[in-house]
Amino acid sequence: MALVTIKFFDLVPARFNLWLMLFTSCWIVYMLRVNMSLNLIAMVPQTKSNYSSRSQCEPPDGLSNETLHHVDITDVRQAPRQVPGGGSFEWSADQQALILGAYFWCYPVTSLVGGMAAERWGPRYVVLVSSVASAILTMLSPVAARMSHIGLVIIRFFLGFAGGFIYPALHVLVARWAPPAEKGKFVSAMMGGTLGTVVTWSLTGPLMEKFGWASAFYVPAVLTFVWCILWWYLVADAPAEHPRISDAERKYIIEALGDKVKKSKGLPPFKSIITSFPFLAMVVLHYGNLWGLYFIMTVGPKFVSSVLGFELSAAGVISALPYLGRLFMATIFGAIGDCILARRLMTTTTIRKFFCLFSHIIPGILLVLLVYAGCSTALSVTLITLSMGFNGAATLTNLQNHQDLAPNYAGTLYGVANAVGSTAGFFTPMITAYFTRSGDTFEQWRPVFFIGASVYVVSAIFFVFFGTGNIQSWNFGKEENEAKDDKEKSSDLKEINGSSERKGDAKEVKETSLNVAS
Repeated sequence: MALVTIKFFDLVPARFNLWLMLFTSCWIVYMLRVNMSLNLIAMVPQTKSNYSSRSQCEPPDGLSNETLHHVDITDVRQAPRQVPGGGSFEWSADQQALILGAYFWCYPVTSLVGGMAAERWGPRYVVLVSSVASAILTMLSPVAARMSHIGLVIIRFFLGFAGGFIYPALHVLVARWAPPAEKGKFVSAMMGGTLGTVVTWSLTGPLMEKFGWASAFYVPAVLTFVWCILWWYLVADAPAEHPRISDAERKYIIEALGDKVKKSKGLPPFKSIITSFPFLAMVVLHYGNLWGLYFIMTVGPKFVSSVLGFELSAAGVISALPYLGRLFMATIFGAIGDCILARRLMTTTTIRKFFCLFSHIIPGILLVLLVYAGCSTALSVTLITLSMGFNGAATLTNLQNHQDLAPNYAGTLYGVANAVGSTAGFFTPMITAYFTRSGDTFEQWRPVFFIGASVYVVSAIFFVFFGTGNIQSWNFGKEENEAKDDKEKSSDLKEINGSSERKGDAKEVKETSLNVAS
């Protein structure tokens, strides 16, 4: 079966295989990252007092949903059922926040160096090693949890260490493989993590209810090992190194990329990068995006389960809907961006700034509206789904801008931006734990949503004023810039000489005409 699958992939274009592996790579890394958000609900006992905090959205005795104007799906609004072996760990809210946030303690550091590692040793190898390590750590998670919550914190710490390398390495692959006219489609593959979240949260609940919470660690780990085999066979660091790509496809990619991308072996120009205001604007925009994304990813299941009152399996499905909306809209926005660029309807800079309206500002406004939705679960789920759906436009803003600024160092730029932005991964659980320490009511969750909305909107406004989509001079390095300057000077000199020669010829012709006339 595996051999037949591999032969099938050999029949399709290498770019399609790469897009598919980029997409599934993000799926894998998010599957191993977000499963803990839902697993904790099963691992920690749901006491009667915890459940009563959710009952704010339950109709009082003798009243119907219609009496309260409460639009709801009543058959999933029940006391949570126990999973086999569930409720075994008496961990406090702060300990749970520690477990969720531990993934992001080292993630920013390895994101910072992940792009440089991929540019130096090859993104194919970096992604493979990181994925194998992540699968092994996920397999060990149940053993660590039974030891203590500190054991699980350590596992999550090293999972974040390995996971930090992956996204910068993938962006190096995009820079080396994606022709400019297809950049939006390739970047949209980075939304594979969205589907990973959808599938993980949709299937984890039923899986745990039937086989126990440990199965939610073992199954993703096994799937990751299988995926690693396909990755090693199908992916190459660059078109020139792919053993099965057609000559026509290789030529098309290399000619489309031109001289903007090279296999860099030296250190990136950090001084130029750090002092670049367009790069700073991109980092701020990326931080705003990740704040909203990580907020819903890490504490979304808790909000759906504790405040809206859905049981475990339903909480996974409902929490996944926003990510499904994000995936769908990202594909649409990516195609729209490629179409606009192909027809030259907007400049790259205009596209990046205009679509901030959809990727950041509208999602922020919808988060504010969400906290006023009250117990109308249908409205709450709709608003949070729309917020994440519009954020799919990030494929045209912060997820592409580093490719614009310096495709030679796209992995490094994304790594730095991701290192800064990923700090939101441990800030959001801490902020949520602080405001919801005494209970889970809408009033206690309201400041959390206000903070998320503010970060979304402010980061977009900053980018609109200071961002750009133009390639920066430090992309080419000092030697290349000097060569380009020499080439331009040589071209100017030739033009001046040519002009002088033409003037001399004209003068000679004029003198000859006068002599003939005389």
